Amino acid sequence: MVDMLMSKKLLIKSRLKNYEVSFVDGLAEPIKASVKRGDFLFIDEKVDKLYGEKLRGLFAEGSIIALDASEQNKTIDNCYRLIESLIEKNIRKNNTIFALGGGVIEDIAGFISSVIYRGIDWIFCPTTLLAQADSCIGSKTSINMGKYKNLLGSFYPPSKVFIDTDFLKSLPQKELKSGIGEMLHFFLIDGNKRLAETLMADYNDLLSSPGDLKEYIIASLKIKKEIIEIDELDRGERNLFNYGHTFGHAIETVTGYAINHGQAVTMGMDIANYLSLKLGYIDKKAFDDMHKILDKNIPDFKLEEDHIDDYLKTLSRDKKNIGKELGCILTKGHGKMMRMQIPMDGKLKSIIKSYFEESGSHAEDIS
Repeated sequence: MVDMLMSKKLLIKSRLKNYEVSFVDGLAEPIKASVKRGDFLFIDEKVDKLYGEKLRGLFAEGSIIALDASEQNKTIDNCYRLIESLIEKNIRKNNTIFALGGGVIEDIAGFISSVIYRGIDWIFCPTTLLAQADSCIGSKTSINMGKYKNLLGSFYPPSKVFIDTDFLKSLPQKELKSGIGEMLHFFLIDGNKRLAETLMADYNDLLSSPGDLKEYIIASLKIKKEIIEIDELDRGERNLFNYGHTFGHAIETVTGYAINHGQAVTMGMDIANYLSLKLGYIDKKAFDDMHKILDKNIPDFKLEEDHIDDYLKTLSRDKKNIGKELGCILTKGHGKMMRMQIPMDGKLKSIIKSYFEESGSHAEDIS
């Protein structure tokens, strides 16, 4: 970890093209060194208000496109409109799309770059903790289809990733909590209980001083790097990264994304652990041990009984399902995750209902 901090670089080996993650102090210089005539910048409109002026002189007039970074805009229709605009502005095969923002901007820019002219270069500058600690590597681009999350997409890595952790200082706490949830998921999958416990012991301090998250970001990326270099296309080991996501994505959907991704995943991990408990893969002590780690980052959320069917219907649409079985990741304990196909039947409904009655009953009902 120390060696990487000194080098400030991490090489990701990809079957599509290798790329480098660079930790930088400010984005203006590395972007200036990479930009060419005719390149475009997709930027989160909130980031644009804070940072856009520093980049205005690096791109031609009309080449900076500010976007509303909401899940509702991560659609094929919105991507079509953006592609149409880029073609009208004479984008060429040798041009590059720069993306400055979080995961939504990343998905839009990566997806469009993968399909326009059958693929052009793109460079990602992640500004959220979630994007810096997770999604900036791994090659996935994902677009929502209707109300269902990430059903369309491709594998298409950026050419470069520039990470400036100073952006974390301007994030609201809910965004920091989202990134922490995703890092927790990597630490638990890796079996690094000490790192997970340390992260949560420092939880409140890190929310106040997010610049101190850099070592955790690096640790998270190194865990992900090891797996994606083995299974970039998500056909084997990488499936384990779906731990917490099957149940978390459904929480995002049924709440209309009122709960951020990382905290939904945190609750999703707790649900997966609870299901593992009820199916006999772990004992109560193991569940309580992991719940204690997750608890601070579980959102205040209660799913009422009359919404259980909606939740199960959303789970039934998950892209990992086979037939009438739910594809999910369960656990036998820290670092012992396993792929499972669970019948979508009355037993599953009973366990989900029981979870929200017993373990998931938090103060605020936003269902």
